Amino acid sequence: MSRIGKLPVTIPAGVTVTLQGNTVQVKGPKGELSRAINPDLTVTIDGSTLTVARPSDETRHKALHGLSRTLIANMVEGVSKGYSKQLEITGVGFKAEVKPFGLQLALGFSHQIQYKAPAGIKLSAPQPTQVVIEGVDKEKVGQVAAEIRLLRPPEPYKGKGIKYAGEIIRRKAGKAGGK
Repeated sequence: MSRIGKLPVTIPAGVTVTLQGNTVQVKGPKGELSRAINPDLTVTIDGSTLTVARPSDETRHKALHGLSRTLIANMVEGVSKGYSKQLEITGVGFKAEVKPFGLQLALGFSHQIQYKAPAGIKLSAPQPTQVVIEGVDKEKVGQVAAEIRLLRPPEPYKGKGIKYAGEIIRRKAGKAGGK
């Protein structure tokens, strides 16, 4: 039995989970999410707990069991608490500005980069060198953070670029450091 798959998902107060065929819909104070679950798996709601069961010990079913349970748990947590990622911008003249369409970034190129936020994602810049990405969908929040980081990944010599908050960049010695 999958250690993660067999754990029940607790549904907090204020969150409603509905099943329509193989689609799970989760509504909460922060928003609404829905996802299609593999039709081989069975999802049951019993009061304030949700469980996912698999039909057999086939390798494919074992893989889907824990995955499906985790995806549903992430949806429940997203609509109740939400997710957020922080990015830090390092470099002289590097900054981020919030605009109506999303973010305008100055990253040392000859032009400003304009990043348009997808639906359901809130971008903010509490300081010019910090970007906060918030949303209910864990996948979207992580994808947006990765796309923004990819605009100017941190380089190993001076550490300039966009990095996740708390990320440690491995630094390299320059040419003169080899002697």
